[in-house]
Amino acid sequence: MSDTMNIEDYLAQGGVLTAPGNVPARYRGELMRLMSSFVDSELAASAGFASSINFAPGIRERIAASRITLEKADHAERVLAVMGDFGTDTGRYQTQHDWAARVDRDTDLGATRREGDMRLSVFHYPINGWTDAVVMNVLQGLATGVQMQELTRISYAPLAEVFREIAPREARHAELGLKGLTRIVESDAGRAQAQTSIAYWRPRVAAGFGVANSARYQTQARLGIRRTPNETLLARWEQLTNEHLAALGL
Repeated sequence: MSDTMNIEDYLAQGGVLTAPGNVPARYRGELMRLMSSFVDSELAASAGFASSINFAPGIRERIAASRITLEKADHAERVLAVMGDFGTDTGRYQTQHDWAARVDRDTDLGATRREGDMRLSVFHYPINGWTDAVVMNVLQGLATGVQMQELTRISYAPLAEVFREIAPREARHAELGLKGLTRIVESDAGRAQAQTSIAYWRPRVAAGFGVANSARYQTQARLGIRRTPNETLLARWEQLTNEHLAALGL
């Protein structure tokens, strides 16, 4: 890096960092926050889908739920390993919360995080049966796909590489959900249940994109950690969601 260019200018122009030793304090703080949010969300998602395996109506669906449960835990482990490079006690970290804990179904958390628990608020809500699990997986899976477009371009190169490895499997999770939802809506009863679950999960997934005109986004953008505002990502997800649901007559 040139002596005439400060690190924010370097990162804003597409520069990358490659090791913990050359990461400034503010950058480290924002990067750790982002990684914590991802790890906590993946661990909570894995725990949630683990409880859904026994909701599955058949072997094919059971395999899909088991795959999602396994791979989300694996994704958490991969990002947690990067956190370990920054000094995180990875053994202690992964046991610090009850990842399967959920709030009451009618609770409205908005985008609020629980103290010390960085999971997206959507992963605090309980799943209520197989159709509910599939709908949640579809809506959150599409959201994760949109967010992955950001994460794979993050300016910390080792983490970006991990996210590029994870992204195709996260996309596959959404595909499995869409296949499951296609089978569910073949019956009138299934379609009605799906509509109820969509009404429940859609605003809760949307809350995970954060607020518009976020000051934190501006900070992260200057550091190359983020590139696209929350409201733009939300609009992309809404468009994708509308397209997929319309294709299923929902």
